[in-house]
Amino acid sequence: MKKLCLLSVLLITILFNSCANNSEKNKTTDTTEEVNESIKKELNFTNEQFYDADGQFLKEKAKDALMEMLEYHNYPVFEGLREKIWLTDYNQGNYAELGLASIMFVNNEEDQYMLMDIFLLPGQMLGEHMHFAAEGNPVKMEGWLVRHGKSYIVGVGENNRDQFPQVVTPQSHWEGKTTTNYIIEANEGDFASLAEAESPHWQMAGPEGVVITEVGNVHTNSGVLRSDPKMN
Repeated sequence: MKKLCLLSVLLITILFNSCANNSEKNKTTDTTEEVNESIKKELNFTNEQFYDADGQFLKEKAKDALMEMLEYHNYPVFEGLREKIWLTDYNQGNYAELGLASIMFVNNEEDQYMLMDIFLLPGQMLGEHMHFAAEGNPVKMEGWLVRHGKSYIVGVGENNRDQFPQVVTPQSHWEGKTTTNYIIEANEGDFASLAEAESPHWQMAGPEGVVITEVGNVHTNSGVLRSDPKMN
């Protein structure tokens, strides 16, 4: 009987310690996840990291930053994605604040439809521009689905810039000017579309950058005109 009692006490002690250890492991896991989440929330890029000492745009450094942002948002990084990224700093030397990166998945001129993903770094502006008919293609009409992050989508309409003090046009864009000032704050899952054919429009990413899927009838490079003459 004494042996049985001792064995029961031993088993209870083992079970108690096992539960305590599991509880401690769960606490440790939860703490680790909280720390990782805290670390994840920091995306910081400086303009200097995108240029060499002579001011030449370092596209691979820009792609490094983009890949970091895509991984942050758990964007599906498929094989060959990095090589497919097209990007520009509009030759303004201020990619951290003014630039564009994208992947064109399809641009079918015969049936006139296109699909692309746009990537903007935190606080980065996609320059104001317009689309016109060119090369036998019609005026581009388009819409934007925000997949990750936030975008301030700007086009024609009543000026409401005073409601968005965080949206500041960089001086490298037409000395801080734009022609359109009606802002829509678009978050994940929000869709917005171009209000009028040939109308000026632009976007600016929120503090975590943004991934946008753009759909449209067809894109023609020669049909793009930017508001800032230096960027054409």
